[in-house]
Amino acid sequence: MLAGARTWFMIVRISLEERLAYRGDFALGTLMRFLPIVTQIFLWYAIFTAQGGADRPLFGYTYTEMVAYFLMTMVARAFSSMPGLASGIARQIREGEVKKFLIQPIDMLNYLLATRVAHKGAYYTIAIGPFVLVFYLCRDYFATGFPPWPTFLAFLASLVLGFLLGFFMEASIGLIGFWFLEISSLLFVYMLFSFFLSGHMFPLTMLPEPWQTIVVYSPFQYLAFFPAAVFLQKVQGAELVRGLVMEVFWVVLFYVSARMLYRRGVNRYSGFGG
Repeated sequence: MLAGARTWFMIVRISLEERLAYRGDFALGTLMRFLPIVTQIFLWYAIFTAQGGADRPLFGYTYTEMVAYFLMTMVARAFSSMPGLASGIARQIREGEVKKFLIQPIDMLNYLLATRVAHKGAYYTIAIGPFVLVFYLCRDYFATGFPPWPTFLAFLASLVLGFLLGFFMEASIGLIGFWFLEISSLLFVYMLFSFFLSGHMFPLTMLPEPWQTIVVYSPFQYLAFFPAAVFLQKVQGAELVRGLVMEVFWVVLFYVSARMLYRRGVNRYSGFGG
């Protein structure tokens, strides 16, 4: 157990050092990701003005809350998004690189999880400056202020769980590469659903019934909508507890899914050559 923990932390340390070599790219890329929020500010201002004014709630959100919501979804997506994970796993399977995990005492999923932890650590270490700058400039949009500490801790828990959920969901898709040589079409469908149903484009409360109920019980909302709603205190009390429990459920489900796919995929995998 102790040796396994040392190996895991060694992988995190080495991956973190590799990521920090590109700290300028991290900082600039983070700042550029906030530029679309300027479009969102003007777009939603026009929508709220047409609906009767910025102070008039629309689907439970005032204009300032809507802008704050999109800022928080960017924070949530920075945790839950896993660029290149599924396609990378599928490529390793297709090109035979997965063989190294079969002959070395390193578990593939644990290794990939450790490298993603390092990636997120490096990202936020370097990106904290752009994040602070943008949130300082947009501080007036957070009319509700900083949430109470229990709510903030629930928000942090939702971010960590969102990271794990995003990882195991994409890992499960990538591991389908044991059965199919090309998963790009499947990955495109997943990214499409994730973009629309995670709340990254609009709050899920804007969906009509029964679609709102269906989407709320899906795992996608925990990638962006749920953490943002928690921070803005739109989800409280029993609803907050229920949401966190459901998020844990989805994490466990996709963890088991990834483990099963990996085990069965390895059993049927054949590698030839050097």
